Amino acid sequence: MQIRVLPQVAYTEQTIADYVSRELAIDRRTIKHVRVLKRGIDARQRQVMVNLSLRIYINELPQDAEYQHTEYPDVTHGKQVVVVGEGPCGLFAALRLIERGIKPVVIERGKNVRERKRDLALIKSQQRVDEESNYSFGEGGAGAYSDGKLYTRSKKRGNVEKILNVFCQFGASTNILVDAHPHIGTDKLPAVIEAMRNQVIKSGGEVHFQTKMTGLITDNGRVIGVRAGELEYFGPVILATGHSARDVYRYLAEAGIPIEAKGIAVGVRLEHPSALIDQIQYHNPKGRGQYLPAAEYSFVTQVDGRGVYSFCMCPGGFVVPAATGKEQIVVNGMSPSNRGGKWSNSGMVVEIRPEDVEPPTFDLSPLKVLHFQEQMERMCWQQGIQNGGKGQMAPAQRMGDFVRGRLSYDLPATSYTPGVVASPLHFWMPQPIVTRLQKGLEYFGKQRKGFLTNEALMIGVETRTSAPVRILRNAETLQHVTCEGLFPAGEGAGYAGGIVSAAVDGERVADMVAEYLA
Repeated sequence: MQIRVLPQVAYTEQTIADYVSRELAIDRRTIKHVRVLKRGIDARQRQVMVNLSLRIYINELPQDAEYQHTEYPDVTHGKQVVVVGEGPCGLFAALRLIERGIKPVVIERGKNVRERKRDLALIKSQQRVDEESNYSFGEGGAGAYSDGKLYTRSKKRGNVEKILNVFCQFGASTNILVDAHPHIGTDKLPAVIEAMRNQVIKSGGEVHFQTKMTGLITDNGRVIGVRAGELEYFGPVILATGHSARDVYRYLAEAGIPIEAKGIAVGVRLEHPSALIDQIQYHNPKGRGQYLPAAEYSFVTQVDGRGVYSFCMCPGGFVVPAATGKEQIVVNGMSPSNRGGKWSNSGMVVEIRPEDVEPPTFDLSPLKVLHFQEQMERMCWQQGIQNGGKGQMAPAQRMGDFVRGRLSYDLPATSYTPGVVASPLHFWMPQPIVTRLQKGLEYFGKQRKGFLTNEALMIGVETRTSAPVRILRNAETLQHVTCEGLFPAGEGAGYAGGIVSAAVDGERVADMVAEYLA
């Protein structure tokens, strides 16, 4: 059954059942259960509505589970595959290998998700970044302490519904099967990841933390394992290292293993008061009220031949320091499951293609975009220091001042706990990025009255939107183009963007490894 109702009607199962009873003219007492199959908020008009797809149980209770359960057999004595990286791609690859009767041996350079949390706290309290345990490295990867957004457009590449059902099996709310833009939340996701890892171990797989890949083991051009310092692990290799494992890219380049430069997007984290975004998106000076969630937005336009768009929007969330090394400032965003914070943020970024890295003849290596990323992050750190900051304190500017090319003499409050310092982003960021951002933000401000405001803060810099490198693989076998037995996978290999698409790619690659072993 499809219905379109006011938010207060869609708020609870009770209110939905009351509405259905009236609409269908049936006795309310006969409605034993209402299951919401899909839910989407339509805020295009002044009156916000909620679209619901329902299954109504009349004089019966549901007999089926809300999600599909996957069986994971014992693979203790199965053939062995090495999975490098325990982010979403690596985790789902490992679980899929178990489904296929294969033993995964997962090696992860960082710490487990609980110990990793302590190192993240030190970034905030002591301005100290552990180069092997941070917001990018560790169990769960960059997605573990993120909003846990599960929306993807990559639905033709694999079974997205399967991915969402697996998350539910390991503790995520079944709301992710329902919502148009599902998310788990940074407060819930670590426990889900831990449960997935425990299943890998329970089924006979292995997970090794603080085990950093230092090289591949080859035999006559075929990859047969991985070196991690003095340790060796044998089997075909799924390389799922994430988009920040720059040492892996450098190793591949030095080893002559074909990779290529890939486009990314670069910009800032844009932070508004969440109440303001609610007012703008829900067309109501009172904001979202009692029955609506924190509002989201999505903007995209073209400026001078390049895309300018919002990225990874976090309603009711906070901005975090995402550097993975010394003398870097990188920011990212996340939000808890209730999205109840005072601020809402998103990346506001400009498309960068390899040919845009200037001057074009300066760096012809496949690492040229990576070098550009590093230069931006180092420049951001230097600007923070020069303007009186320390450690992970980030340079920032009011949004209106940035667009108009003016200095910000004071800054609004922010969720970014290491702190911010006033800095003229429009002056020191690369001018092609600045001018496109300025024009894009002016356009977005015309689309949504009140969006372009000095109440909003732009925090530098957002550079880790995707991998700056693509590790070349065969489109049919998903093996590396020249290295038999090596399977590049996920966002770090340049074939995914986000939790779900990385998980889907992990499953696809695991299936191809199973075919390879067969």
